[in-house]
Amino acid sequence: MISHHERVPRTIRGALPAEAENIAALHRRARSTYYPDGLPDDGIDWTAAWRGAVERPDGQVLCVVEEGTILGIASFRPPQDGPAGTVKLFQFHVDPDHWRRGIGTALHAACVARWRADGRHCAVLDVHVDNLRARSFYARHGWVPDPAHPPAPGDHHLFLRLSVPPGE
Repeated sequence: MISHHERVPRTIRGALPAEAENIAALHRRARSTYYPDGLPDDGIDWTAAWRGAVERPDGQVLCVVEEGTILGIASFRPPQDGPAGTVKLFQFHVDPDHWRRGIGTALHAACVARWRADGRHCAVLDVHVDNLRARSFYARHGWVPDPAHPPAPGDHHLFLRLSVPPGE
């Protein structure tokens, strides 16, 4: 008998408000990996925050879904008082149990395609300084330190920017 492994279909789509609790749980799992002393209690109701992000008319939340399970999430919108043509990536997470499977790369490509379609030429984000995995990921995908926002002494975040490549 010959057996073969079929590739599980991966879908990248807009998130739904009803998925906010699952998205918040994924967010919590991903964030907990880069806090050496454990995830701090920031007092934020992340389920409500994610529901709000999904429902924002000026923003988008994309999710990667395989077999009905959300494995990656990205939230972005124009930055408040930001320059025209700029988008801010507020959240970008892949479930740690599914790292190194191309989920982040596929999600990043979908974000860039959306930004390009929306006429954005620049993307910005901030990343926690202790999140070396994310910093390496962003560098591989063309993100560089944002010269308009150099790190301040004692700041726990680095500010990065990406020139959104033009469409082909």
